[in-house]
Amino acid sequence: MIAAENAIALQSERHRDGWGIAHYVGQFPHIIRNDKQALSDGLYREVSAVVSSRAFLAHLRRATVGEVNVLNCHPFQHGAWTFAHNGEIGGYSADADLQKAIGEMVDPRFRRHILGSTDSEVIFHVFLSQLARLVENIQDPGVTARHALVALRQTVDKIVAFAETDERACKLSFLLSNGRILIGYRRKIELFYSTHKTRCPERETCHAYEQLLCEREVTDGIVKHLIIASEVISGDNVWNELADGEYVCTDLGMNFHRGRLTD
Repeated sequence: MIAAENAIALQSERHRDGWGIAHYVGQFPHIIRNDKQALSDGLYREVSAVVSSRAFLAHLRRATVGEVNVLNCHPFQHGAWTFAHNGEIGGYSADADLQKAIGEMVDPRFRRHILGSTDSEVIFHVFLSQLARLVENIQDPGVTARHALVALRQTVDKIVAFAETDERACKLSFLLSNGRILIGYRRKIELFYSTHKTRCPERETCHAYEQLLCEREVTDGIVKHLIIASEVISGDNVWNELADGEYVCTDLGMNFHRGRLTD
C-alpha cells in the first residue's frame, strides 16, 4: 500500500470525491472510507502507512451517479465480499424507470443493505443476488472463482441487455474479492494488471522470492502477486492491458487465469 501511495494520491487530483480501502485480516475485510480528497486527507495517509494485507482493494471516486458522501464511496461490502466499480450504467442518474428496473434485479433479501445512491452499489447487490442462486451460502469459504465469474457474467449480461443502447453505454470495470478470490474485469473502461516485476527490489530478503515467478510473465498457473489497476503505476511492475470483456483472477492458492467473461 505504501508503494502505491504516491500514485493514488496523484490520481486523487482528478478523483476528488472520496476514497476507500478494504483490507483483509484473515477472512474478514476491514473497510475505511471517507468522502474527502485522498491527497488532502490525513486519515488516508495514516491508513496507507499501516495497512498490510494479503489482499486489499483501494478506490478513488469521481462522482458520476449519487452525491458526494461517505455512503457512496467504494469499496462496498457485504460479509466477506468487497467490490469497487469504475464506470457507470449509461443514463442511470436521469432515468427513474431505469433505476427501478436495475434495482428490481436485486433479490429482496439484499435490497435493505443498499445504503447509498450509486449505480455501483446496486450492481454489487445484483452480483450478490446472482451468486446466491448458484451457491447455498455466499459467505462460504468454499465459493470458487468459477462461481464468482458465472455470477459476474450473469450480472453484466442482465444489466447490459436492459440498459445499453446506441445512445448510452454501460461502462463496467470491476474489482471484486472475498479475501480468497480476486477478480478484475474490464468493460469499456481501461484496466491493467501485473503478475511480475522487471527486478524485485526485495529479491535478497523475501523468503517467497522465486525468479521464475517474480521476474517473468505468468500467463497461467501460480503467481506470487497480482496487481490490478485502472492506470499503470510507475515502478518495477510490468503491466498488461485487458481487452473489453476480459478478466483476470486468482484464488487462495494464487492460481492465476486470464480469460473472456463476455463474447
